[in-house]
Amino acid sequence: MTSTATDAPTQRKDRLFTAFRLVAFVEGITTLALFLVAMPLKYLFNDPSWVPMTGLIHGYAFIAYIVMMILALRGRGWSSSAWMRTTLASFYPFGTFINDPFLKRQKARETRP
Repeated sequence: MTSTATDAPTQRKDRLFTAFRLVAFVEGITTLALFLVAMPLKYLFNDPSWVPMTGLIHGYAFIAYIVMMILALRGRGWSSSAWMRTTLASFYPFGTFINDPFLKRQKARETRP
């Protein structure tokens, strides 16, 4: 096999991991938009009009997060606690942002000789 053929699966895994981190960022932004913009507008200013659209966008971002997490992390040999932490990060405001350095450290451990 050529090095290009053997590198292709690794490159695909790296692209999926990068895409997952991007989706995690978007999911985090939509969580903050829902909790810090739409819901305060609803409850403090009696303007519920922002919640349905923001909630819908966040719902799609959350589903994308879970799907991308499975695609990007499976087969990497991560512990169940790493999976649990990464899953739970999507349930808390700022969770995906706080979890991102952990994701980078985990990936760096994979690439060490």
